[in-house]
Amino acid sequence: MNQILEKALEGEFKNELNFEIGDTIKVHYKIVESGKERIQVYEGVVISIANKGASKTFTVRRISYDIGVERIFPLHSPRIARLELVRKGSVRRAKLFYLREKTGKSGRIKERKGGQAMVAKEKKRQDEAIATKAAGTKAAAAEPLQPA
Repeated sequence: MNQILEKALEGEFKNELNFEIGDTIKVHYKIVESGKERIQVYEGVVISIANKGASKTFTVRRISYDIGVERIFPLHSPRIARLELVRKGSVRRAKLFYLREKTGKSGRIKERKGGQAMVAKEKKRQDEAIATKAAGTKAAAAEPLQPA
């Protein structure tokens, strides 16, 4: 039964995992307030990635007004507008829950060697994907409808 469910959910997913644990990312999340929709940016360190397939989630931690705030996002959620990589972190653990007790300088994560180049490459790839997607929608809108 589990294999059948995995095959059904194997289709095309909206977001791809372009980050790892220890990376700093910006999650552009759609918020609905009083009937209006806006995008809110949530920036922090990825401390955990859980599950696999369609139910994959990741936990992002940030410090807001001297209080640690963690938020769990489903990776393939339609509410996530964009995932932006800010910084590659160098860590040796699969879960970074020890950051909950750390504050200040001891709670920082070192940047991976060549991390800035990886971030620039990923940003360029995302910009190209957005440009091709926009060009595709413009071309589809410009074509006149063919009579059946």
